[in-house]
Amino acid sequence: MKKVTVSGKTVDEAVETALAQLNTTKDRVQLTVIEEPQKGFLGLIGSKPALVEVLLKPDPVEESLAFLNDIISKMDIEVEIKQSTNRDGHVFELTGEKIGVLIGKRGQTLDSLQYLVNLVANKHSEGYIRITLDAENYRARRKEALEQLATRIGQKAIKTRKEVILEPMNALERKIIHVTLQDMKGIKTYSEGVEPNRRIVVAPK
Repeated sequence: MKKVTVSGKTVDEAVETALAQLNTTKDRVQLTVIEEPQKGFLGLIGSKPALVEVLLKPDPVEESLAFLNDIISKMDIEVEIKQSTNRDGHVFELTGEKIGVLIGKRGQTLDSLQYLVNLVANKHSEGYIRITLDAENYRARRKEALEQLATRIGQKAIKTRKEVILEPMNALERKIIHVTLQDMKGIKTYSEGVEPNRRIVVAPK
């Protein structure tokens, strides 16, 4: 964390000087007034300036990005990370030659990294921050595959009049299955089991 101690004729003047030194804004700092300004005899002799301590708060997204870069560098993988935002929050898009290593089987490595990155971000944030990790559009491709799977399983449950139990999935993937099948007539879906082995059951009504 960066911290500066600055004096000025007034508290506001000292704060403005500190913000300029830190190249930031007031909402990004923690301010402590060490000494209020004091007027001396006849307004001159013995006067004391204001003294403030200004601490730059860590940026949650920057901290999480630094954490992710550190992990990837230790894995000896060269990856480019592009940062963007959408309606759900922040997105870190990863690209590179060995990107499959970071995705892992059914995205498990990517999900684990995403979980850790969000832990770091929210450790430094006063409000909840959501960061999504994606790798060469894996999330969209996985969503499409799950929607196709859900449709096939739904049709199978209707045809055979038997329930179908899917493999364990994380909460986000289960939601995709539920949403895809919610309007399909003749079936119902529900989840059973305990994380990380919680899975969806598609059953005829």
